[in-house]
This record gives sequence, C-alpha cells and structure tokens, in this order.
Amino acid sequence: MQRCYVIGDIHGGLKALKDLLFQLNLQPNDKLIFLGDYVDGWSDSANVISYLIQLKESHNCFFIRGNHDALVLKWLTTSFNNEKWLDHGGKSTKEAYEMIDDATKKKHIQFLENLEDYIVDEENRLFVHAGFANLHGPEYEFYNNTVYWDRSLWEMVLAMDSKLKPTDQRYPKRLQLFSEIYIGHTPTTRLNETRPIKIANVINVDTGAAFKGPLTAYEINSGEVIQTKPVYLYYPKENGRN
Repeated sequence: MQRCYVIGDIHGGLKALKDLLFQLNLQPNDKLIFLGDYVDGWSDSANVISYLIQLKESHNCFFIRGNHDALVLKWLTTSFNNEKWLDHGGKSTKEAYEMIDDATKKKHIQFLENLEDYIVDEENRLFVHAGFANLHGPEYEFYNNTVYWDRSLWEMVLAMDSKLKPTDQRYPKRLQLFSEIYIGHTPTTRLNETRPIKIANVINVDTGAAFKGPLTAYEINSGEVIQTKPVYLYYPKENGRN
C-alpha cells in the first residue's frame, strides 16, 4: 500500500526535517504532503527551501502554502519589511538569505509562487495550512489568503460539542464537506500537547516545531505518528520563535 505522510510546519528546522525523513524510510511510491510554513523560526529557512526543491526531484511531494511562506515571498519580491513578520520569525529568515546568491533566490521565488493553496485528494480529504471559513468550501473563499491565515475552523472544532454526530442538525456544515481535513498553522503545544490532535474529522499536525515541540509526520492510512525530538534541541544556540 502506498504510504502518504502529512508533515506539519517546519519553520526553518532543516536538521529536524532530515531526521524525520530518515525515520520514515521512504519508498519510491510514498507520497509526502507538506502543510506549509517552511520558513521563519530556526536558522535554516533558506536551506529548507533548497532541500525541498531537491527532494521533489526524487520523491512524490506536494507543497501547500503557509502564511509565513506568503510573507517571505512578498519580502523576496518587493523587499517589503513587515514589522510583525520580523518579530515572528522573519528576522532569522532575512539573516538566512544573506548568504544566498541571486540565482538560488530566483529558484526559491518560483517554488514559493507555485505552492498550492490547498489539495483535495481522491478520497475527498482536504489538506490546507490553516482552514477555511466559507460554508461551501475553500474554493468559494472571497479572499484567497483565508486558507493560510484563518483559524476559525480549528477554533470551531475545539469549541464544538463532542457528542454531535455528522447527522445532527447542529453539526458544522463545513465538516461535512470532506472525509478528513488536515491542517497546521496553530500549534498543538498551545494546548500543552506535542502530538497531533484529532477532533471530529479535523487533524492538526502542527506540533510546535517553531517553539518547544517536535516536527511531525502523520501517515493518513494507518494513523501512525512519527516525530523528531523537540526541534530546539537541534539548534541549542538559537531561540526559534520562543
């Protein structure tokens, strides 16, 4: 059976990413779906992008756009410095690009421009960085960036009655659109949890790699969870986004 791994927010932690992929013992037909936020946090943001570009040449990879990826793309193409971006990991990314040549930057820009806003597979599973707000699905969002910024989907499932069944009248319509919904964006460490959290049919795979948590891969067919050690341990002299 083909394995399909969903990988949570990396935030510049290339050392952890390499460790995670080594643990997966990838086979030629395995699929990798990255949920976005490849940058902003640890010092390897630029190196993460280079590594992912190379990885796609040998593996079946799909890359989703995160809000931090959009911010870095804007900076790379316009030199616009968003102060909040700098405070939330952007400073380390700027420093990481000081040693990157222009030809490589162009490849990174192309990679970031070609990221997917979301993916729906043949089993009607949705893979998206943050979520979606429109009751009819992400393709109906008025603003395209909603899918990599909005937290209302995750906040909704956190607050919903766990006893509700999909057939109940009060069951959220958004959740009925897909068999499963895989997201990142909001670290599970905010709930003092370092493993993926599943509520209803929403699975959050961001386990706080930018902060004190590990980097995680979730195999969607078996539910197996593979994790690294906390990412800050790979970068003992850095603060990440802590």
